[in-house]
Amino acid sequence: MHISQIRGTIKKFAVVLAFVCAFVFMLLSKSENVLIEKTSGTAGEIVSSAVDVLVMPAAVLVKGYEYLRSLRKIDLENRALREENRRLTIANAESRALLVENVLLRQLLNYTPPPEASFVTAKVVAEEGGAFAHAITVYTAGSPVVRKGQVVVGNKGVIGRVEKTGADYAKIFLVNDINSKIPVMTEKSRIRGVLAGENDLLPKMVFIPLDAGVKVGDRIITSGIGGVFPAGLPVGKVVSVDREGVKVRPFDNLSSLEYVQIVDYKLPDPALVFSERDEAQ
Repeated sequence: MHISQIRGTIKKFAVVLAFVCAFVFMLLSKSENVLIEKTSGTAGEIVSSAVDVLVMPAAVLVKGYEYLRSLRKIDLENRALREENRRLTIANAESRALLVENVLLRQLLNYTPPPEASFVTAKVVAEEGGAFAHAITVYTAGSPVVRKGQVVVGNKGVIGRVEKTGADYAKIFLVNDINSKIPVMTEKSRIRGVLAGENDLLPKMVFIPLDAGVKVGDRIITSGIGGVFPAGLPVGKVVSVDREGVKVRPFDNLSSLEYVQIVDYKLPDPALVFSERDEAQ
């Protein structure tokens, strides 16, 4: 009887223990699932952050490459616009000059127009500004058509003339250099004079009568006298008229030139023309 009671007690304990173990296993299973989920979520975040860090340099490089491509495109567009602006400026000057010339040439016969001009675009590589000189040095890439005395224009008008030429470079005296003397005239009233540099910010129009009637705001263009500069090229605008003279502000900012055009108008040397004429006579 004692043994049977012990066996019954053991059976009951075994059943209870089985239920307890099953319950514990259920709890462990749930806790492990939560732990696994939390662990997998944390690991995913860590891996995602690591991937972002690894991908960041590549993204920066891609954006940098796209930015450089856009800068290159903008630079090419700016150069094209500068070239177009120069062509339009010269075309506008020629049109304005032709309007005036047509009035003067209506009664003239056998008029022969000047030959077409050619251009050489040059990059400014050095500047000389001081008490004794206002000049620039440009890279001409060894162009054989660049010669001393040729006209040099900027984006809006005449800025100087070629003074010296070398294998790949040329020196240009700006219109405000003391060595610069350009025959000019007022566009409307046709008052002639000489635009002389004084190594100052603004050149002065000299050799004009005191009562000539030059006014502030008058446009100044080349007169063509002397045979070096053709008539009608825009130069600047009168900004002051007083006892010190007539000051002219060039249309281009001479202190911020980047590219210029050296213009060959194929004009004959007046000295050679007259010497050949004298020999023929």
